[in-house]
Parts: sequence; structure tokens; C-alpha cells
Amino acid sequence: MTLRVRNGIITQEAIFTDAVIEIDLHGCRLDEAREILDETLRKTDMSVYRVRVIHGFNNGTAIRDMLFREYKYHMKVIRIARGRTEGQTDLVLREY
Repeated sequence: MTLRVRNGIITQEAIFTDAVIEIDLHGCRLDEAREILDETLRKTDMSVYRVRVIHGFNNGTAIRDMLFREYKYHMKVIRIARGRTEGQTDLVLREY
């Protein structure tokens, strides 16, 4: 499932039970990204093992840096992994 975010609002009704949730935060400010991530993590259940955050990197790394700084010790996140590209970061909630 992919959650698209426009102007800080999730544009698709979210079902937080897929194994991997993908969130596209292109164009979000830090406070908007943090609010969306907090809401997503709050709503996930045990079937979700990874939240894939697409943040981009061409316009800076502020969201990526915030992920490593603020979600490193989040109670649901066991580790943070670099994604397939520089513009993607995975919050690992549980191992496969």
C-alpha cells in the first residue's frame, strides 16, 4: 500500500495492515512529515513489519536526517535501514 501525501494530508484512505506501508513525503515540511509518520506508526498493527518512507534527496536530506535522529529510539522501530535508493528509508518494525 502506498500513502500519497499532498499538502500534509494523506490522500488515500489508509489500511494499516499490509506487510509494508509506503509513504511518499515529497514536498512535505519536517513538521508535516513527523505528524504523518507518528500517525502511521500509531495505527499500524502487528502485520506491518516495515514502513518505507520515500523522501527524495535532490532537494536536501532534512526528512532523512530527521528519521535517523528522531525515530532511532521509537518504541515501535527496531532499526532504520537505508532504502534501495538515496531517497528512500525503511523503518523496520519487526524482522521477516
